[in-house]
Amino acid sequence: MNIKESIKPFRINYGEESASLLMAQELGSYKQHIFDERAKDGFRGCGYDWQSLAYVYLYEKCPQLKEKIKMDSEADMFCVYSKDKKALEDFAIGFHALCENETEMRDLFSRAELD
Repeated sequence: MNIKESIKPFRINYGEESASLLMAQELGSYKQHIFDERAKDGFRGCGYDWQSLAYVYLYEKCPQLKEKIKMDSEADMFCVYSKDKKALEDFAIGFHALCENETEMRDLFSRAELD
């Protein structure tokens, strides 16, 4: 299985000088129940909320990538990008694995703050 298949519903777009990890259409459905658990805190499952979770993941689980990974989400799109394509792929694989382990996702999300 290639990386594009293994990280769905996230997708990677490769450019000449950088790569991006994106999720847009699935916002509001993929793992929405976890975001709903913190609705009283203002989380809705939008791109900014995913970015808040991604920051906790980046800083706690892969701090070696902090200088290489950038985020630029919008309300209707989660977006992570990097000039280092391998670093982005490593982030994408790990972040997807986190999201598939709801216990771990909830644990990290408990420390996420609204953007």
